[in-house]
Amino acid sequence: MKQNSQLSDVLHVLLHMAEGEGPATSESLAAAMQTNPVVLRRLMGGLREAGFVVSAKGHGGGWVLSCDMGRITLGDVYQALGAPPLVSLGFREDRPTCLVALAVNDALAGAAQEAEALLLKRFGAVTLATLSNDFHRRMAQHKASGLTGHMGHHQLKDHTS
Repeated sequence: MKQNSQLSDVLHVLLHMAEGEGPATSESLAAAMQTNPVVLRRLMGGLREAGFVVSAKGHGGGWVLSCDMGRITLGDVYQALGAPPLVSLGFREDRPTCLVALAVNDALAGAAQEAEALLLKRFGAVTLATLSNDFHRRMAQHKASGLTGHMGHHQLKDHTS
């Protein structure tokens, strides 16, 4: 089963925007996300509607954060993406008549609901500022260790790649 990485992708993009100087184009953000700019723009639409980002067309245009990172939680971003399923358990039968299948489905559905509630609670406690602070802590540790070169696709000189 293919995992949905939209939330992770968008959080990655938002941190790139926060670390960048000035507007970021759909093309540069899509490259950071390793996707097509059309996909990026589709994902950013919900964030724009929520008031977290704005975009301008033309030369010098692009995407920018439109509110403080300490105000935006992971839960806010998740909701702006349309609240995609967090836990996806399949059922052998969607509408079982078998009593065993009914018991199994109820147990799995209940566990999935509890897991989603726990995830959403945690998402509400983590802000983009929290993620940014963690990134900066990791960057400082990386530099202090004397490592050079790449950190994934991030350059030490220019960590806004």
